[in-house]
Order: sequence, then structure tokens, then C-alpha cells
Amino acid sequence: MRKLLMSALLLALSNAAFAAAKCTAHPKEEWMKPEDARAQLESAGYKIKKFKVDGQCYEIYGHNKEGKKVEIYFDTKTLDIVKANVEK
Repeated sequence: MRKLLMSALLLALSNAAFAAAKCTAHPKEEWMKPEDARAQLESAGYKIKKFKVDGQCYEIYGHNKEGKKVEIYFDTKTLDIVKANVEK
């Protein structure tokens, strides 16, 4: 039982470590305005259900142009994808 609990704890901790995106920290005045970032992403084909700031990243939940469910972290200055989880 103890071994099982330790395994579950290690799995939870490893998942938490992989959950966070590591975006470059830019000064706030260099960030793309959130409304401009959202508009640019929508014009690229994303259907955004939720757009938020997560630390130094912009994060969206929604669908890509192929209609697949996505959770994507973007650089706040360049909108480069930092981390993406796409439905298979």
C-alpha cells in the first residue's frame, strides 16, 4: 500500500512539473496587447473559448483550424508557441 501511495505521489509531482510552460519574461511594455494577440490568433484560425495570462505566457483554450481541442501557451511578445496540448 505504501509503495502504491508513493508511486501515485511521484506521478502527481511529475505531471505538475510538466504542466507549467516556461515563457520568456519580457517587460510588460513589450507584450503584445491581449486584444491584439487574441485577434491575431483568431485570424490564424483558432476558435478561442478562454484567453488568459498565465505567468509570462498568454494561454488559450479552444480549437485549432482543424477543429481539434487545444490548450496552448504563447510568448507574450512574439506569439511563438511555447507549449501546446492538442487533442489526438
